[in-house]
This record gives sequence, C-alpha cells and structure tokens, in this order.
Amino acid sequence: MRALRVDGSTTNLREVAIPEAGDEVRVRVTHSGICNTDLELARGYMGFRGTIGHEFVGVVDDVGSADTALHVGQRVVGEINAGCGTCALCATGDSRHCSTRTVLGIVARDGAHADYLTLPARNLIAVPEGVSDLHAVFVEPLAAACGVLERCPLAPAERVAVIGDGKLGLLIAMVLRATGHAPVLVGKHAEKLAIAAARGIVTTTETPARGFDVVVEASGSAAGFARALDLLRPQGALVLKTTVAGTTPVDAARIVVDEIRVIGSRCGRFGPALELLAAGAVDLDPLISEVVSLERAEDAMTRATTPGTLKIVLTR
Repeated sequence: MRALRVDGSTTNLREVAIPEAGDEVRVRVTHSGICNTDLELARGYMGFRGTIGHEFVGVVDDVGSADTALHVGQRVVGEINAGCGTCALCATGDSRHCSTRTVLGIVARDGAHADYLTLPARNLIAVPEGVSDLHAVFVEPLAAACGVLERCPLAPAERVAVIGDGKLGLLIAMVLRATGHAPVLVGKHAEKLAIAAARGIVTTTETPARGFDVVVEASGSAAGFARALDLLRPQGALVLKTTVAGTTPVDAARIVVDEIRVIGSRCGRFGPALELLAAGAVDLDPLISEVVSLERAEDAMTRATTPGTLKIVLTR
C-alpha cells in the first residue's frame, strides 16, 4: 500500500506492506487531513519515524480477532490515543494519558496518510449517516477544539479570546460560538478572519484591551504565549493548544505575579464533535483549501506550509 513516511530527514510517499488486523481492526482510509502536527513531525517534532497522519475517515476492512460489533464496510473515525486497555485510566474509557499509549501517526503507531491503518476496536466510532466524508475527516481537530471546554469549562458571561486564525483557531472559535459563548478571534489574515466573521464571531487583527477571563492560544507560534498573557486579567486562565518542534520562552514572573492558571489541552473526545457535525452546528466547507489524491501527498505537504492555506484533504 501507499504511505506517507517520515524518517527524520525526508518525508516521502512509499510502498509498504498492508498491516495485518491481528487483534485490532483494519480500516481502509478514504480521506485524511493534513494538520500542523504533521508538518511539525516532518520537522522533527517528537522524533517520530513512520507513517504520519491522524485525521481520517474510512471503512472497516477487517475486524481480525477483535471482539467488536463493528462490521466490514462500516464507516468510522478513530480516537488517536491507543491505550493498554487495562490500567486505571483505560478502565474509565479514557486512554488519552495511559502511560504506555501509542498515538496514531505521532507516537509509536503508523498513521492515516496511507491506504490502510489499524486501531483497537474501542477507538473506532461509527460516523452518523448524514455526515459527509469531507466533514468526518475534521472530527479529530474538531474534538480537539471541543476539548478546550472539557479542560476549561466556561460560564456564559466569561470573556474569552482565541489567538490564531489557522485551522484550529477557527474551529475553536466556531465551537465556542456554537455552544453559546461569544469569543473574540485574534489573528492577522483578513481572509481567514472573514470566515469567522461571516459566522457571527467577533474578529480583530489588533491586540484587544486586557481583561479576558480565558485566552486560548492556538496560533502555532511561540510568540502567541506572550500575546495571550497581554490579554488576560489577573487570575485568568490560559489554555495552550500550540505544539511546535522548537522551544517556547515562558515569562514565569508574569504568570506568578498575575496568578494565571495555565492549562494544557491536547485531544478531545469524539462524541461532542460528532454531535456538532450531525447537528450541522459548524460550517467546515470554507476551511477546505484543497482535496487531492494521496499520490500527491508530498506536494500537498509543501503547499500546506504556504501562507493562507487551511485544510488540505488527501483522498483515495
């Protein structure tokens, strides 16, 4: 099969063996999305070696020896953290911080920019009939956006800002808007901010006055951390979504003096994201810059770094 592989110095589409299902479920991938984490992995983030990609939708191809109600041909998406299944965390049904977890296309598990992948049956979730493949491929990043509210619940009257008008920043602003909040999206690209503004979200290219209760940093830039602190009121909450290959300077004194709560937010659960998609509560079409064949994956990775590009979807 074809797979987009990172080896530490290059990222190439290669021919590799189709994975056996074994005690997991093999999925034939129909669409996968390129995200900023893929670009960072190609630059050396996490030291990953293997097939990248973790945003996908596909159909069950082989259930192997897995004890599951899933059936061949069923359309699915997959939670990316594959835990041991037996530790205290996994026993609660949440493997996101299992100490021995693998992570699809990120940590010790080949990913979704390929023709096939495997995941434990418990990671796979059926896609509602009314959700298209092009929208289902957004479930993972949309779940990450929903994860902001899981890690930092908001009262209706709290003031919240989102820094970054890229794919994730736009999704977070849309989720906040869809769940009854009134976010301010801070960015620097007029065409991207216009996507949010058309959906009733307040946008700005300037740094708003200080006084926000919560700021979500999703700029993909180390400089976003400092900008977020400029917006927060004392004792406010800073939610960090950005992951980059380099290091991020931290002004610890400001955090201490202003008693800022710093909250990491990585992966969200897929259930809330699928509910939003099924209800048509978020408009994803403007976020799709291109839909191209997996055969063009190498070029697509290059174009994904081009300013102004949002989501590039690889189709099979």
